[in-house]
Amino acid sequence: MKTILITGGAGFIGSHVVRLFVNKYPEYNIVNLDKLTYAGNLDNLRDIENKPNYTFVKADIVDFPSILSIFEQYKPDGVIHLAAESHVDRSIDNPDEFVFTNVIGTVNLLNAARAIWKGNMEGKKFHHISTDEVFGSLGETGFFTEDTGYDPRSPYSAAKASSDHFVKAYFHTFDLPTVITNCSNNYGAYHFPEKLIPLMINNIIQKKPLPVYGEGLNVRDWLYVEDHASAIELVFSKGKVGETYNVGGNNEWKNIDLVKLLCSIMDSKLGRESGESEQLITYVKDRAGHDLRYAIDSSKIQNELGWKPSLTFEEGLEKTVDWYLSNQEWLNNITSGDYLNYYKDMYENR
Repeated sequence: MKTILITGGAGFIGSHVVRLFVNKYPEYNIVNLDKLTYAGNLDNLRDIENKPNYTFVKADIVDFPSILSIFEQYKPDGVIHLAAESHVDRSIDNPDEFVFTNVIGTVNLLNAARAIWKGNMEGKKFHHISTDEVFGSLGETGFFTEDTGYDPRSPYSAAKASSDHFVKAYFHTFDLPTVITNCSNNYGAYHFPEKLIPLMINNIIQKKPLPVYGEGLNVRDWLYVEDHASAIELVFSKGKVGETYNVGGNNEWKNIDLVKLLCSIMDSKLGRESGESEQLITYVKDRAGHDLRYAIDSSKIQNELGWKPSLTFEEGLEKTVDWYLSNQEWLNNITSGDYLNYYKDMYENR
């Protein structure tokens, strides 16, 4: 019986990955390791928390003795590493936290895996989940490929770029069996509403201002989170050790166009006048070092492993809106206290 350790499994993407593995592999032991920061929420996993092949462990990946002890106890055959500080705005406000979690935390996991797997690497795999932001900013044309040079522009992307380099270094130096996936912007259910889509959905529901950086012309490629989870499962199962795979949704949208589309969908579903929510759009001072455009070329994972997105962006966005409207208690529970004060101050002071 294999044991798979998934870090950050109570977070947005991680909870979808945990759910997929628990349900698809009942013969595997799935261990979810999460620190339960503001973005980690065990409510995301209520539907599988009592499954016999699921275990939750609370731990901080920055604490190496605890991590090593967990590896020694569970002896995982594979690691899927999603635990990270991931919000660019927060990285600008507090870069140190991103260095500790994203860089030191990743190295701790690599060292623990190396210690446990020493002399027995057969059938083992360390899958590191990263971001397209490590590649920097594109102009109006072109795509990120697996061969694109790294050019991080924010403390967040710099920390993720560093973690990617450590994963690659451990493969080359210590023969640790690693794979890396770099993904575009995810969206879907259970997304903490600091990111664009859930933030806008929540604010539209509450009839609060919809903050858009600059003129809203920055372009992002959007990937439905369940499609990303399926890509992670595929790369973990069949990806070639030592390789990197880009995962994107082939859905480029300017931020302002996306917000206006959300407003239209929400007006329809909430029974509001057409154009009512669009009046809430508020342009705010642009983010420092705001990358203009991201776009991923996913041809490698599609051609070599047969992955492709299952939904169009419009289909995925409709499902996402429906989920948030049907789960407003979940939304209300996590948008209380410090969260509200943080974003009120952030958008008023920039």
